[in-house]
Amino acid sequence: MPDAVPGGGPGGGPAPVRVEVRGLTFAPGGVAVLRDVDLDVAAGEKVLLVGPSGAGKSTLLRVLAGVADEDEDGDVLSGRVLLDGAPAAPGRAGLLLQDPVDAVVAATAGRDTAFGPENLALPREEVWARVDAAHAAAAFGAGRDRSTAELSGGELQRLAVAGALALRPGLLLLDEPTSMLDPVTARRVRDALLAAAAGRTLVVVDHDLAAWADVVDRVVALGPDGRVVADGAPAAVLGALPAPLADGLWVPGAPAPAQLDVPAGLVAPLLDVPGGPAVTATGVRVERARRGTGRREVVVVLDGVDASLEAGRVTALTGDSGAGKSTLVGVLGGLSRPTAGTVLAAAALAVRGRRDPGRWRSRDLARRVGWVPQHPEHGFVRSTVRDEVRATPLAVGVATERADALLELLGLAPRADLDPHLLSGGEQRRLALASALAAGPAVLLADEPSVGQDRATWACVSGLLAAAAREGAAVGVATHDRALVAACAGRRTHLAGGRAAHRDPVGDPPGDVPAPAPAARAGVVS
Repeated sequence: MPDAVPGGGPGGGPAPVRVEVRGLTFAPGGVAVLRDVDLDVAAGEKVLLVGPSGAGKSTLLRVLAGVADEDEDGDVLSGRVLLDGAPAAPGRAGLLLQDPVDAVVAATAGRDTAFGPENLALPREEVWARVDAAHAAAAFGAGRDRSTAELSGGELQRLAVAGALALRPGLLLLDEPTSMLDPVTARRVRDALLAAAAGRTLVVVDHDLAAWADVVDRVVALGPDGRVVADGAPAAVLGALPAPLADGLWVPGAPAPAQLDVPAGLVAPLLDVPGGPAVTATGVRVERARRGTGRREVVVVLDGVDASLEAGRVTALTGDSGAGKSTLVGVLGGLSRPTAGTVLAAAALAVRGRRDPGRWRSRDLARRVGWVPQHPEHGFVRSTVRDEVRATPLAVGVATERADALLELLGLAPRADLDPHLLSGGEQRRLALASALAAGPAVLLADEPSVGQDRATWACVSGLLAAAAREGAAVGVATHDRALVAACAGRRTHLAGGRAAHRDPVGDPPGDVPAPAPAARAGVVS
């Protein structure tokens, strides 16, 4: 049987990889993200890489994996990056990307996970044994034949974890591997990753410091300018971070940050909606045809769901990964139409007498509804950050003055001339939020908006959601982030298995897991 990876250890097992980085500087588009980085990781060592949003953590992982180079005019990459003494190159490491959609390469889950082992020229029996073992370890229960196009964000993240584990590499590079998962699944996946990393080298990026600090050998901290500012044992590093950096990280034991104070009027709706429900869904059922099984199979994603978004209030949409939260966001926002049931907007939002958002023209929908997708790059339509946040106001014929103010507030003004796809995951989510708010929508729907945020940027996101509701907008937020729910939401619709388990004022749903420490990536809610 071939080695699990090239250069595998005795008996076909992977040998842990030694990492050496010297003088690494990377400036995609001419804008420096990493500066003069020196880093050594011993074979078999486990390292947690931390830093504020946009500090270059994800970029460093891509460089280590050999998949970041000078692709475009203006890109600058210098320095030395060696794995076991040889230059980093694709295929030497198992890389879990921050956005799991970027890792999908096949139409079905089984074929997707099999892609890596097949490229190692393993026997068919070994390939599928690895697929099944990786799916089990990553708590991916949808099955080999499930269409990747039908997976929720959390399911896609688990599938991406399985793809990395199936390679059995000597170096595992994990970028926020549990950020989109409910708490029970997140702990299960983290434990599986640690078990899989036994005897391997591990570098993991996560804003949830509390989940990893006790199980890694070292913590390496990047500053806002992309330089290494601290490196050492977890307790020593986390206890001695300089105040500005420590204030921006989810350091264990630190209290949740106060929401950002948003200037009055910045996110006020341009259409006035009287108090009460702005959008109401009644008896909503959503069916989808499952592909890839060799026969047509109807899958019920939502079944008999009642939900409403009230003007002047944040409503949290919660539930386990795959419960139907993103689907409900799309239905409430008029982005998709239910198979059965009704969705009606308030009379004040009606377009030529039509109150069903799913029947509005795109321009009319954009004037009334702002959307922050779970995968923010799916909504980008312009080639610079500045043009992106101005796109909707220009399309619907309203002033663009809010755009620059929102970019400044969210820390994106220095990135205004960059392509949105060059931003970090956290920056992309903030850009999507700015773009959704720039035209003054009466209804704002945000899908996992706090993923990838440090404490400072989390305070901005939380503050903007709360401010939009305070100014009169109806805000719906699909999230696992318990602290975000506590800080913003007045009511919650909790989904379980595609049904609304209950609708009530914010409070722990029956059977909810205990709240994690405040430092744990702002916490999570099931």
